[in-house]
This record gives sequence, C-alpha cells and structure tokens, in this order.
Amino acid sequence: MTTIHWLGAGLSSLPGIKKIAQSEQKLILWNRTLAKAEQAVANLGINIPTKQLDWQSLETEVNPGDVVISMLPATMHLQVAELCLEQQAHFVSSSYVSPEMQALHDKAKGLNLCFVNEVGLDPGLDHLLAHALIAEYQASDKFDKTNQHSFRSYCGGFPKVANEFRYKFSWSPLGVLKALKSPAQWTQDGEVKRTERPWQALSDFDMRMSDASLETFQAYPNRDSVPFHKQYGFSEDWNIQEFVRGTLRLNGWSTAWSELFDEVDNAIGEAGLARLAKLSDELWDKHQYNDGEADRVVLSVELEVKNPQGEQTVWHSSYGIDEAGDERGSAMARLVSLTVALAIESLIAGNLAVGVSPAPHDETTVGHWLSEMSKMNEKVFRHQLV
Repeated sequence: MTTIHWLGAGLSSLPGIKKIAQSEQKLILWNRTLAKAEQAVANLGINIPTKQLDWQSLETEVNPGDVVISMLPATMHLQVAELCLEQQAHFVSSSYVSPEMQALHDKAKGLNLCFVNEVGLDPGLDHLLAHALIAEYQASDKFDKTNQHSFRSYCGGFPKVANEFRYKFSWSPLGVLKALKSPAQWTQDGEVKRTERPWQALSDFDMRMSDASLETFQAYPNRDSVPFHKQYGFSEDWNIQEFVRGTLRLNGWSTAWSELFDEVDNAIGEAGLARLAKLSDELWDKHQYNDGEADRVVLSVELEVKNPQGEQTVWHSSYGIDEAGDERGSAMARLVSLTVALAIESLIAGNLAVGVSPAPHDETTVGHWLSEMSKMNEKVFRHQLV
C-alpha cells in the first residue's frame, strides 16, 4: 500500500492530517520536534505513527510510489523534492512553484512522478475558482477575445472580530514584513504596472458577499501576476485591461500600519533586517491570536467583461469564500490543508499530471474538488452579476 509521509505538524496542517488519517491510506506524520507531532495526533484524536524528521531516517522510510507532503518552510521544499526523485516518490506542497522546483519537471516526468504544488488556499483554491470562472465565460455566448477583460483575485486572513491593528499574526510577523518589501507587478489599463512597495498600490475593493451585500476591503497586488495570464487561459490575443492577484486587508489597515510602512521602507541592509527581526518580536507579543480566538479568511475571484469599446458590461461573475475559525480549526488551516488532502487523494487516484505542476485546471477535477470542499462545509458562493 502507498504510504503518505506528511512533513510538518504545524497548526496549518492539522485538518488535512485528520482527513487523511480517517481514510484507509497509511499515513506517517514527521516533524522536527517529535513531541509536537505526538501532541498534534493526541489533540486530533487519531492513531497514526509519528517520527522525528531527519533526512537519513526519511530517506530510509520513503519507498517508490509513496507520497511525500512538505508543509515545511518553503526554503526546504527543494530538498524534499530531490529526496523524492532519489526514492521515486511523489511530492505535494501548497507553495508556489519556484524556478528551482520547475527545473525538476523533466526528471519527475521521466520517472512518471507527480510533483504537485500550489494546492492550498492562495495559491490553490484561488486557481480552481479562476479556472472555473474563465471556463464558464468561454462557454457563454458573450465570449469574444476582443472584449475588455478585467480579472481580479484577492485573498486575505485576519481576525474575525476586528481589532484596532486590523490584523493578527498566527506565525512570525517577520515573513509579513519582508513580503511588504517585495515588488509587485500586474496589468492595469491594458499595461503592465510595477511597484516596489505593494502598499503604494493600495486601493479599496468592494466584495459581494454570500448574501449579496457589499463589504469594502483594502487590497494590493502581490508578487507577479503577469505569468498567470497564460496559466489561467488568457491567450496573448485577448484584450486584457486588468489582471491582478493580490492581498486583502480589513478596511482601515493602511492607517493602522502607516508607521510600519515607514519602518519597512527604511529597513536597508543587515541593520535593516535586524531592525525588522526585533520589530517582528514586538508585533508577535502584541498582536498574536489568543487561545481559541477565531480567524477569518476571505477570497474573491472576479471576472468583469465589457464590450470592445468599454461602453457596456456584457458578462460579470464572481466566486467567493468567507470562512471563520471554529471547533474544526482555524479557517486558514482548514482551507489550506484540506485542499492539500484533496490533492493527495487525486494523486493516488491517478487524476493528476506527471511532472511539476500547479493546481489542476481541467473542468472535471476542479468541479470535484469544489464539490468535496462543500461536503466538508467549506462553502463557495457565486454571483452572476451580468
């Protein structure tokens, strides 16, 4: 029988671990701190083996055809993937495909292995909803490449009950601070735009919620949206006026964080990084989630289409998710790790492409995953506006 090796027992892994443990698949949980893995298993009320993660032991245990899930820091994924190549095992992670990971495609494909990435929340569920939305538009009688297309995909996590800081941290704030120093690129007014600091491109975003009401968030572009034109099926000959993948924050976030923006902007060199590390510790002390405090995750994927002259909206639809933490775990943990669990199930069933790939885009698999999320009470709502 195929053995699933789940690496990482952090809070963001627990719902997915429980789902796989309740199936008939053999599952081993590995963690760098064994006691943490044992405590996670006890808290989940499941009975699976736990092992301390070291590379020599893992290499000994992984057999051809096994599946290795890396829920470790992104910097460690490549090491896990290379071990999978050596042992002829499949690989799954929720992180973005890095250039180094993509470089393993031919080797993985040659060994008939699936190296599946971007199967969490963002990236992950956002990809599925984008593929579903664009497939629906292309199947409609309004589809025309010369139409003006505006695609917007935003995701964010924050406390269910808003605080003055408009945010709380579930892990080290240093990653969030460093991300604010990362340039972003997207398409706007038919041209590629770029900003060195994401908050400098901040805008208001009105999202249509499940009850059709509008809620205003703040949003900014994240990373590089341009390569996703092709991944989402937008051909080069489409008239793309807007295409952005970005981050959502609660309304008022920019005011609450204005001093932090100055700190991030002035953090230069080793001294700057040291300052951010100290600031991270201070933020963790002040703004981490309390025990039992509910988080909230909001995801919006929207496609608005106007006629070629831009005078009239001819097609406009959106998908949304708005979930909160509860007794099943935090909303972030559920939406990330349950999607990973679905990827594992599809991989074992032989439904995923070999080689290095992001989340699936074929209509059958996308529909199945969204249906399974609904069965797990993770609701996706849709609005056809025009």
